[in-house]
This record gives sequence, C-alpha cells and structure tokens, in this order.
Amino acid sequence: MKKILVTGYNGFIGSLLVELLKEKGYGVVGLDTTYFGPECELFHRDTEEGIEVIRKDMRQLSETDVEGIDAVCHLAALSNDTLGKIDPELTYAINYRASVELARLSRRAGVPKFIYSSSCSLYGKAGDEALTETAEWNPITAYAKSKVKTEQELMPMGDDNFCVTSLRNSTAYGISPKLRLDLVVNDLVGWAVVTKQIKILSDGTPWRPLVHAADIARAFIAVIEAPAADVNKQSFNVGIDSENFQVRDIARMVGEVISGCEVVITGEHGSDSRSYRVDFGKIKRLLPGFKPQWTLRKGIEEVYEAYQRFKMTEEKFMGRYFVRLRQIQYLMDSGKVSKELYWEK
Repeated sequence: MKKILVTGYNGFIGSLLVELLKEKGYGVVGLDTTYFGPECELFHRDTEEGIEVIRKDMRQLSETDVEGIDAVCHLAALSNDTLGKIDPELTYAINYRASVELARLSRRAGVPKFIYSSSCSLYGKAGDEALTETAEWNPITAYAKSKVKTEQELMPMGDDNFCVTSLRNSTAYGISPKLRLDLVVNDLVGWAVVTKQIKILSDGTPWRPLVHAADIARAFIAVIEAPAADVNKQSFNVGIDSENFQVRDIARMVGEVISGCEVVITGEHGSDSRSYRVDFGKIKRLLPGFKPQWTLRKGIEEVYEAYQRFKMTEEKFMGRYFVRLRQIQYLMDSGKVSKELYWEK
C-alpha cells in the first residue's frame, strides 16, 4: 500500500483529499498544525479515522516526518491573499521557506514524488487572453509571491529519483467539512442566503478561473497515479476552460439559482486588482487521469443546499469559524498563538 503524506490535511481541500485517498485504498499520513479545530467545522466528519496524524508546524519538520512516504501532497499554507497581509514575512516563512525545506527533506529521505499546491493567483493582473503555464508571472500579493518563489526553487530539484509537480489551482469553491467563506463563490452564495442581496464591490469585470475543491483533490490523485516522466518538473493549471468567469457573471448565476435575490454591482475600486483568464489545455492533454466532475452552476447549487441544511445564519456567516483571517486573528488576540503563529497553549 502506498503511503501519502497530506500537509494541511485538516483544511478546506486537504480534508476532501484525505477522504478520496482513503476511498482509493491509499495509506494516509496527515500533517497539520490545526489552527482550524473542531469549532471551525461546518459539519463533522472524522477525517482522522484510519490515518496517521502528525501535529506539527511546517517550520518544525524533520526528515523522520517524511520517511517511508511515497508521495507528498503539500497543501499546508497561510491560505489566501488577505491572510498574507497580517505579516507578509510570516507568509514567506511558512508558504515559501518551509515549503522548500520540506521538499529538501523529502528528497533526502527518498520520497519519490512531491506535489505542490500552487495557485493561478501568481498570474496576478492580466488581460482577457487565456494564460498558459508559460505566461509571465505578475504576483500582486505576498501569498502569490510566495507561490512564485516556491515554484522557482522546487522545479530544479526534480530528477530521476525525485519527481516534482506544481498544481496551479484555480479559485476554489464548494462544500467541505472545513468550509471557507473567504472564496468568491462561497461568499456570494452566503450573502444571498443571509441578506437576499448579492453585492459586488467592483465593476464586476475581473476574471476568475474557478474549480471545485474536490476536483483539486482529484488533480493531486491524478499526479500520484501518473508516470513520473509525464509530470516531473511540470506545472499544471488546474481547472476547465469553460469555467473562466467574470465576477459579475458569477453573481448573476448565484441569483439565478437562489430566487428572490438582488444583484448589486457597485462599480467601486476594491483592494483586489487581480484579473486573469487561464488556459487548461495542458492538464487535459498531459494528465488524462484528471477528470473534473463539477461545474460552477452545480457547485452553486451544492453550496446553497448545504447552507440551508446546516442553517447558515448571519451570525455564522460574519463570525470567525469559516474565515481564515478572522480565526487566525482570534488565535493571536487571545494569546493562543504567538505573533509568529506558534502555539502558546
């Protein structure tokens, strides 16, 4: 039985990846510092059942943590642009330097495959042309810059014994035990549910490529199962060509699914200037094992149904449990973690 290490196993995507790996018969080791504990669950699923668990900060790993591992699926990170603003240096320390060190440890320990969770946000602000993996990087935020820096150091590590792959994920959405509301689709559906108004704090023209979190998990499994020669030292945009949308079109589709909601496009200039369309021809061509199962409309319907079933209220929606920045800020303000995000108690 192959043993797969999933860093960030307790997160939005990681918790889905663990379940899919278990369904396929893999042995799973989950590594997480667990900033987002049981109180941050939309619903309970015992992700830890049947797996080995390592509770460690990414910055404190050793070679023994990766011994006997057949593939590392590296998702652990400070997970979005807004969170990176707390202290950009923390984002570089965790997302960049600790990621590169994990790859070095994995290589020394003889791990055959290292799969990195990157992001299409490294393309930053672009035009209307669909960008391939060879497009110029234009990272705007500390989060996106950390992804660029990590890719730049990871790719040269690949050799005949150490296969390195970078998955540049589109903007995720969907339902997971560890829900995130700081994602455009999940957020817009939430506003529709709790206020009956879908508000876009821009002119609605920015482009976003979208992909369901479970399909991102499927991309990791496709790389695990692909011949190393097909994926070594390769970066893949993760998504589907038909799933590039302007923000205003996402809002309108939410309004079509959830009747009785008003779509309000304010025309303001917000702090998020990212806009990029992405080409997904490479992953379709070179990674045939990746078979995404979700579309945006189907995903909106899933999120809406879950918010109703689990009784999403305005209090929950505006609280800390499903917004990464608010939860991290709470942990810092309450003294549970230090300003460097190490656990205090």
